[in-house]
Amino acid sequence: MTLNRVVVTGLGAITPLGKTVDEYWQGLRLGVSGCDYIRQFDVTKFKTRFACEVKDFEPTRYLEKKEARKLDRYCQFALIASDEAVKDAGLTAENADPDRVGVIFASGIGGLITFQEEVTNFALGDGTPRFNPFFIPKMILDIAAGQISMRHGFRGPNFAVVSACASSTNAIIESFDYIRLGKADVIITGGSEAVISAAGVGGVNAMKALSERNDDPKTASRPFDKDRDGFVMGEGSGVLVLENLEHALARGAKIYCEIAGGGATADAYHITAPHPDGLGAKNVMITTLKDAGMNPGDIDYINVHGTSTPLGDIAETKAILDVFGDHAYNLNISSTKSMTGHCLGAAGALEALACILAVTQNIVPPTINHFTDDPELDPKLNFTFNKAQEKTVNAALSNTFGFGGHNASVIVKKYIP
Repeated sequence: MTLNRVVVTGLGAITPLGKTVDEYWQGLRLGVSGCDYIRQFDVTKFKTRFACEVKDFEPTRYLEKKEARKLDRYCQFALIASDEAVKDAGLTAENADPDRVGVIFASGIGGLITFQEEVTNFALGDGTPRFNPFFIPKMILDIAAGQISMRHGFRGPNFAVVSACASSTNAIIESFDYIRLGKADVIITGGSEAVISAAGVGGVNAMKALSERNDDPKTASRPFDKDRDGFVMGEGSGVLVLENLEHALARGAKIYCEIAGGGATADAYHITAPHPDGLGAKNVMITTLKDAGMNPGDIDYINVHGTSTPLGDIAETKAILDVFGDHAYNLNISSTKSMTGHCLGAAGALEALACILAVTQNIVPPTINHFTDDPELDPKLNFTFNKAQEKTVNAALSNTFGFGGHNASVIVKKYIP
């Protein structure tokens, strides 16, 4: 069976570094920290009082007031980023069959802010069930995919993907498969997350997974640094328009890059901790290279999961050394979570987007906030510490791993006709 080639023709983003793709990329290149003290709720009594929020966000700048009120913050992000991506792709009802354009979208948690508000209001009331009629449609995980399709009239495959922090990478892989198997011409894909709330921060604090560096939030996300003490929560949305190459050429679309392959595995080890030897991470990178028909030496850059947790960073590094051998020392490795925080279900899409821009711009974004080398990490690895590096990037690999032991990776490469 001949598989279709799949290319990227549109990008959209709303992030802690900026509310467009250009602003996001500029922040990554310059090594800007998106972290600050939380403004969305009172954090006085919380162990962690900072996060990477989307700054100065006013949904009515992008959406009608009546429409915005019916959407959870995570879904507002999804619509805004998808609008940018669809426009960037030049996708219209005239140059694409709406029945062949789908939306496969992800979130790790969905409308947690809406859930918290509605349940809190009920708990503080007299027991009478006075719930907003939009409560359920606002919070469910699939609603972002549904809202994007309704906004643009796309009637192709439409569903949500959830695998914790690997969610949007899995959504990209699903979209890639739908197109290369001929089940759709175009898929709008990616992920969105907005859980910087009392329930979100308090819940992850209880797991002891968040950094508590309240005296210096700007540098709290420090992947691969000896003194890292947990991840920093982020929020936002990343969106990619994936398209059958022949369809893209026929309508004269600009092409950013090609999707080469994707893979998914499980650690089958622990609900939150990674396998200490990086077994699942190792397997997913091998699976992804095989799917792409590529060798380890073909990869120039890895955007790692790199959450700034003591165990996770070591396990992923072990996996990279196992998979890439001596070529690991030729690679650039970086964690853009050092700048955006961990955007959970949106992380995979935002980091795939960073890989796409690295491939198109030949610039590797840095891992910022590095102060002290970790003696448990191989000093010969190039973690692209603190400053972006110019480098020819023909192919980039993006890793995302989630609670539950979910692992997903995708490879993007330069488009060659």
